[in-house]
Amino acid sequence: MVPSRDVAEVLEADWLGLCRRSARAVEDELRRHPSTAERARTTGRGEGGDMTLAIDRAAEDAVFAELEELAAPVTAVSEERGHVTVAGGGPVHVVIDPIDGSLNAKRGLPMFGLSIAIASGASLSDVEIAFVADLASGEEWSARRGGGAYLRDVRLPTLESGADLELLGVDSATPRLVAAAAEALEATGARRLRAFGSIALHLCQVASGRLDAMLSLAACRSVDAAAGQLVVREAGGAVAFPDAGDGRLGASLDLGMRSRVVAARDSQTLDRLLTKLA
Repeated sequence: MVPSRDVAEVLEADWLGLCRRSARAVEDELRRHPSTAERARTTGRGEGGDMTLAIDRAAEDAVFAELEELAAPVTAVSEERGHVTVAGGGPVHVVIDPIDGSLNAKRGLPMFGLSIAIASGASLSDVEIAFVADLASGEEWSARRGGGAYLRDVRLPTLESGADLELLGVDSATPRLVAAAAEALEATGARRLRAFGSIALHLCQVASGRLDAMLSLAACRSVDAAAGQLVVREAGGAVAFPDAGDGRLGASLDLGMRSRVVAARDSQTLDRLLTKLA
């Protein structure tokens, strides 16, 4: 779908600048909450359904401050606040996970990030701009539909196809889910598994060629994967949401969306994973 003129004008705003300023602001909030005890304090249940940590709320507030400063008419979809109209709202959706990997952030472990996607409409297929920052390492990924994927300012090379599945990322790695999926995971032929605790960063590791593929054992939400899935696709990889929409990108950006996500360096590997994990 070609965006309307009004939507196209909103998409031309300095979204990358906003995302980078937001990442720095979230890092500042994390420094204000240095201990596990401070980061573990809860502030109630967010619109996404999970208990909201103090650092989640502070990080989200920092991102919304940047959105309000930009004053572009958008509909924000955020893990904690839910759907919020900014500057009167509009068809452009900004999908925000202020800290993807909150448990890692709470415990002071690496691999937690800020994820922001800007979409021309209300489905994953409408995502036009993506940004994911690893708040522990300082790495950042961005993508624009049709414009490639970048690690900081260096364009990622197109992912190469291959039969060997050396490293498979696994998210939602609770013991019960891992035990239930053990035979299916073995059947994929993966030589080793890696579990990072952040769906957005798992997706970006696939886009960077560091993982051959990734999958979530539990259903994710739009905020977890909206940005990362575009980064993978713009790097030449393939992504599916097997439990939502048409199984590919028809899923809604609404917080009610629930589906596992599977991503791989090529469509053949993706189909292989989907077959084994069905």
